[in-house]
Amino acid sequence: MNLRSAARGFLAFLLSVPVLQGNDEWTVTYSSSNVCALRGATFDISCTYEYPDNVQHLLTIVNTLWFTKGDKYQPVDLENDTDYTGRVESSCEDVSCTGSRCHGKCSLRIKDLRQSDSAVYKFRLTTNQPGGEYTGDPGVTLSVTDLQVKVSFLYPTDPTRVKLECHSMCNLAGDPRYIWFRNGQNVLQGINYWIYIQYGYNYSCAVEGYEHFLSPLVYSPKTPSVTVSPSGEIEEGSSVTLSCSSDANPAANYTWFRVNRDGSSRYMNQGQQLIFKLILSSDSGQFRCDTVNKLGERSFSISINVKYGPKHISVLSSPSGGIKEGSSVTLSCSSDANPAAEYTWFKNNQPLLWGPRQPHTFPSVRPEDRGTYRCQAENKYGQLSSNLLFMDVQYEWNIGLIC
Repeated sequence: MNLRSAARGFLAFLLSVPVLQGNDEWTVTYSSSNVCALRGATFDISCTYEYPDNVQHLLTIVNTLWFTKGDKYQPVDLENDTDYTGRVESSCEDVSCTGSRCHGKCSLRIKDLRQSDSAVYKFRLTTNQPGGEYTGDPGVTLSVTDLQVKVSFLYPTDPTRVKLECHSMCNLAGDPRYIWFRNGQNVLQGINYWIYIQYGYNYSCAVEGYEHFLSPLVYSPKTPSVTVSPSGEIEEGSSVTLSCSSDANPAANYTWFRVNRDGSSRYMNQGQQLIFKLILSSDSGQFRCDTVNKLGERSFSISINVKYGPKHISVLSSPSGGIKEGSSVTLSCSSDANPAAEYTWFKNNQPLLWGPRQPHTFPSVRPEDRGTYRCQAENKYGQLSSNLLFMDVQYEWNIGLIC
């Protein structure tokens, strides 16, 4: 088989010895036993069957078919198989007899090959005689593959230049020429292609003359996307997972970093996920996912905001020294909370109708303001009470503040 006939179907006959199956001097011979073809190409195979001419006047061949599914007792005709609809053609020539043998030839064609078409194909015929069913074993093994682009560094010390190599599982007949494409444009002929890394370019190859059978594209990572699970607000103490993904070929490697306020980074984890089994309020901040393959790298940052109930609550008086009747006094409450807490004030454990956030000021403190004060901070994630503050309002010669 010359290069032109092999390339027509992109086939490589890896083993081309006749395969025979005999039964009462019936034989089935395939043109090849193993075939490798490229995805999208056309697969052609044929077989010849023989039987004694002394039964020619007794029998009629009533059916022929090719199959991969089922068995020789209940085969599924490829022309009735929904996986091959519109892609299968089969035909048989008229039987001729020479000497003491009669011969027939049948062929099968499958167009637009898919990788799922990789299978063992067998021919079967049925005659009008009892038991007159014959299957050619072991059949023809078809392997469907893509052209592939292998990416490697040209020089280990130079990570900016890579080597692209076009190859296939199929040993294509002859010495085919390859065409290289960059962003769909023809840029080179040859098996190998040397490039300097540039973001935004993709590369593929094909056999010259069959440019519509392109290899899968290879390209640097595209801008990653990051998801947070579970979605919505993040509560302190919950389990949170950050997941990073990027479209890249070859597949990208992933690394997570914590971005500090000064812009520096701290390594966190290798892999697509960054998992907080028990997230803390201190984990609020910015995180960066770096994606990299041999053709380049891209990054994406995300900020997370951890919510939590009030912590570290305290109540203060200003001035903090002695309290003189008629003077101005301000009581203030503070806490660490996210979101910010609302405050409720109590005097002698009875709630006061003071504003929920603002410090409370006594413009002119009076003796009846004397008592024990505290505040309570609350948001949707919790509440917390402050320490007690005793405000003792006295005349000028008897002033005191006891906490």
